[in-house]
Amino acid sequence: MSIYSYKQRNIIVLVILITLGCFILYSLRAIAGSLLSTIVLYTIFRPVFLHITGAWKLKRWLAALIIIVLSLVIIVMPFLALSLMVISKVTEFTDDPLRIKVLSQKIDDFAGSKLNQPDLLDNGIEKLNTLAEELFPSILGGAASIFLGLVVMYFLLYFMFVQYEQFEGQLLKYAPFNEQNAIRFGTELKTTTYSNVLGQGCIAIVQGALVSITFFIFDIRDPIFWGVISTFLSFLPVVGAPIVFVPAALIELANGNDTAGWGILLCGFIVITNIDNVLRLLIAKSVADTHPIITVVGVIIGIPVFGIIGLVFGPLLLSYFILTIRIYETSKLASERLERIKAVEDE
Repeated sequence: MSIYSYKQRNIIVLVILITLGCFILYSLRAIAGSLLSTIVLYTIFRPVFLHITGAWKLKRWLAALIIIVLSLVIIVMPFLALSLMVISKVTEFTDDPLRIKVLSQKIDDFAGSKLNQPDLLDNGIEKLNTLAEELFPSILGGAASIFLGLVVMYFLLYFMFVQYEQFEGQLLKYAPFNEQNAIRFGTELKTTTYSNVLGQGCIAIVQGALVSITFFIFDIRDPIFWGVISTFLSFLPVVGAPIVFVPAALIELANGNDTAGWGILLCGFIVITNIDNVLRLLIAKSVADTHPIITVVGVIIGIPVFGIIGLVFGPLLLSYFILTIRIYETSKLASERLERIKAVEDE
């Protein structure tokens, strides 16, 4: 006969489960970005998968492979291309130290005489170095970790699509909410993902394109490269694009090209930054809008953890956290209401 009661055995099993769960989560910390990427890609491409298997009558495994290739081209490759472009540009500047020295002297002279900031360039370079180290740790650390993360992500994504009914059924079964709130959580999770990834992505692409066009008009070197950089930095609301076009304008002013310098500043602050607000209103009407505070705080959280993809995943993770709190509050209020009704009935 067991020395433990039924309740004691349940408590022991629960403690073991929590301990093992914490150990598993700790062990999976290295692929946390891959796990979150899998959830995001599944949420975004689920309607596409259902359309392919329903309207086109394709096998599930083939539809899953099509989506994997599609996501590689649309989402993954741009991040890898950006990293390679940045490394190439850094190498280019490193191979031409005289150019850097002359440019630095001009900017220091201009900042000291016009802006009363003689150390503006040194401070800016130091901050950019810190930002680059945080944005591209996986690239600097080697391609093996990137390859492993992609393999894990697409391995999970493939089976999530091929067995999506079982996957979603298990989520509903083990979700810590009742069925109604679990469905609501899934719906709002989809809306939140679309807002953060697709909505913010649309804004970033438009702002990056406008930076490229502006640089092309004023004959700035490598306009496409700087437009791509602006696209990724534009995930930071308000301050994203100015990180690129303000230094470019200052360099032109330091070179004595007042027309280009002031033209870039005017186009930047009148058109490029304000297009952000216009697009946010349109996105809020069609999908949902992510508050700029959530975006900024999420980026601060996400970049040290996920690197460059933290620009997207940081705000997304914070939005998921806030969504979970809202669902919890709704469940708690509903539970309290039921208890009050039951108490009244018992009386």
